[in-house]
Amino acid sequence: MSALAPTLEAFFTERLMHQRQASSNTIAAYRDGWRLLLGFAQERTGKEPYELDLADLDAGLISEFLTNLETERHNSTRTRNARLAAIRSFFRFASLRHPEHAALIARVLDIPTKRCQRAVVCYLSEAESDALVASPATQTWCGRRDRVLLAVAVQTGLRVSELTGLRNGDVELGTGAHVRCLGKGRKARSTPLRSDVVGLLRAWMKERQGGPDDPLFPTQRGTPLTRDAVGALVDKHAATAARCQASVSTKRVTPHVLRHTCAMALLARGVDRSVIAMWLGHERLDTVSIYTHADMSIKERALARTRPLHVKPGRYQPRDRLLAFLSSL
Repeated sequence: MSALAPTLEAFFTERLMHQRQASSNTIAAYRDGWRLLLGFAQERTGKEPYELDLADLDAGLISEFLTNLETERHNSTRTRNARLAAIRSFFRFASLRHPEHAALIARVLDIPTKRCQRAVVCYLSEAESDALVASPATQTWCGRRDRVLLAVAVQTGLRVSELTGLRNGDVELGTGAHVRCLGKGRKARSTPLRSDVVGLLRAWMKERQGGPDDPLFPTQRGTPLTRDAVGALVDKHAATAARCQASVSTKRVTPHVLRHTCAMALLARGVDRSVIAMWLGHERLDTVSIYTHADMSIKERALARTRPLHVKPGRYQPRDRLLAFLSSL
């Protein structure tokens, strides 16, 4: 029997942190998934997490855990699949250290992901996004910060973790104005800025001051905003925007919706999908296809290019007697 604890510790410290240099978001997601699994295994086996062996986490228990996520915790299929991905990653690592459990590991790795329905992308129209950016009250320091943050989010399409990770030194406001960020998978990229966003940033950074390594969008204490804080401020200003743009109230506006809004704006202006993928920091081009499906105007333009078929209704009748003979066979 092999103890689970040292292998799991090595998975996080050696594989994720040292070898893969995984981002803090990835490590946090894997950590949370394993906390849930260890708590579930403790209930089922009666063992404390540090007492568990690898053999205790067989395919049956893990399948029960995944079912529990959906039925008891009411997690979505996507969340269930994300938890399974964290488990699979560990078991692939464990297969190199514990070949004696090859059969158990193979059965766990064979647990399939669930297919899920892909919802239509939610995004804001130009009028809605303008209303959102204009909603913070600029009489306050937080309002001025929020307006610039929203403008940058809508124009650049940065992920919320990339927004909160921006430093003063990541912004270039001179010729070729842009922001630099370290994105998903530790991929660095630069995103150009429009002149109106440059103006907002220039005024904000003059007021904000601070050194190159200080957060661009800090709290009043000077610490970086958290993901939850950004979500809360987006939700707050969306409610304000809905007062002058009623259609905003029909949408659940989140930081990720602002990322979708950026992509849809680029697509509506005819920007190539490969450029949009590069702009957003996607690894695969097919990821951008969700925006093509969401934009009805693209489908309407495609329909306008088609020519109706001039075909008279009715059953085909051959003109020639020989063809009529062949048709009758």
